[in-house]
Amino acid sequence: MKKYLSLYRPFFVFLAKFFGVYVVLTVLYRWYLSGFESVLSFEVDGFTQSVARQVQWVLQALDFQAQLEPHPAQASVKLILENVYVSRVVEGCNAISVMILFVAFVVAFSGKWKTTVLYVLLGSLLIHVLNVLRIALLSVALYYNPEQEPLLHGVVFPLFIYGVVFLLWVFWVNQFSDYAARKNG
Repeated sequence: MKKYLSLYRPFFVFLAKFFGVYVVLTVLYRWYLSGFESVLSFEVDGFTQSVARQVQWVLQALDFQAQLEPHPAQASVKLILENVYVSRVVEGCNAISVMILFVAFVVAFSGKWKTTVLYVLLGSLLIHVLNVLRIALLSVALYYNPEQEPLLHGVVFPLFIYGVVFLLWVFWVNQFSDYAARKNG
């Protein structure tokens, strides 16, 4: 048994780091969200509201008429494009959970401390920017093709954001992680 623990030690260290970071960040995020869970007020957390405003700005920069309204019956922001209610921005749209997953993986495959922190910050910023663009493009696509909502919202756009995260992970592992240092060193 001791032989196997020694043999698979890097794998167990990876799992411990990954789940440790993932659990800590998820608990902190849930604690943050707990301040917005009033069932009667339908209050939307500040980060999700910020994402909705940034989506509105992108749409307006693309010369669309875009308005935001609080949803009267749920914790979300209604996105109205060209006077048509096309989508709602909910907490799950803000990509925080995707960023938590990204950070946990990068830390689990850590490299040098400064490089890891910089990559986590820049990667999270890239995920955020691409997520705002994703929501804006999804809204435009839903405006023109509302019947394609299951495909667009359920397949195409999640594939896009998770595909980017996967590519960031691959780049990290092959360029900056301790694994890359051992492989290239």
